[in-house]
Amino acid sequence: MKKIILYSVLLIGSITFLYPFVWMLGASFAPENEISNLVFLPSSFTFGSYLQMFEKIPIGKAFINSMIVASTITFGVLVFGSMVGYALSRLEFKGRSLIFYIIIFTMTLPFQITLIPQYILIVKFGWIDSYTGLILPYLMNALAIIMFRQYFKTIPQDLIDAARIDGCGELKIIFRILWPNSIPALVTVGIITFMASWNEVLWPLIVIRDENLMTMPQLVTLFAVGGRAESQLGVKLAAAVILALPIVAAYVFFQKYFIQSMASSGMKE
Repeated sequence: MKKIILYSVLLIGSITFLYPFVWMLGASFAPENEISNLVFLPSSFTFGSYLQMFEKIPIGKAFINSMIVASTITFGVLVFGSMVGYALSRLEFKGRSLIFYIIIFTMTLPFQITLIPQYILIVKFGWIDSYTGLILPYLMNALAIIMFRQYFKTIPQDLIDAARIDGCGELKIIFRILWPNSIPALVTVGIITFMASWNEVLWPLIVIRDENLMTMPQLVTLFAVGGRAESQLGVKLAAAVILALPIVAAYVFFQKYFIQSMASSGMKE
């Protein structure tokens, strides 16, 4: 009876969270006059909303831009985050604990506090309307550093010492010894970083004005609120589905590693 109650509650919770996305997916294929009825399954399926979306906005170019920006940021965060995390977990130097707590403190600062100084720097460097202005400010991530630090602490020190005896330098230890043994942490940091950079809207709206360089969230936002959708809800839903698909696919494929890392990581001194 306890299991029946538990699984019933979990099932209800799952349906509650999944229903809006499933409805959005179904409504994007529904005729425009049926969407407002909140019907779960439309009377007929049509690709009209998607065809109109592709006609109205360069969604394909925006998709490529988002993939370039999100993938580059994710790769940079994995590389630099693992390097800093390794230094904070395994290297002995003065001020190590202080640096760690400063990194934690930066996570408490709202993004809006650094927004204006960051924008001024981007303007001074001439990075407006460029991939550099979108990517460079996000290559260092405090959460990634902390997660790598905690995960590297779970790896036996003997493994690192043996690599040093064999002549491995610190970088080779990180990328050839620790990375293969830290797949859950790499996948978790990668998914979180990719999701955050893919869904970022405010910073691209500030930095990018050229439509050819706009990311998908930026273009979809301007499309939905800027009037180009012409109050057609189906077209907006179609754009939202295209925007959400890469994130859903990434989590479906890597959820095992994601859950494993979140379950095994903890705050260790």
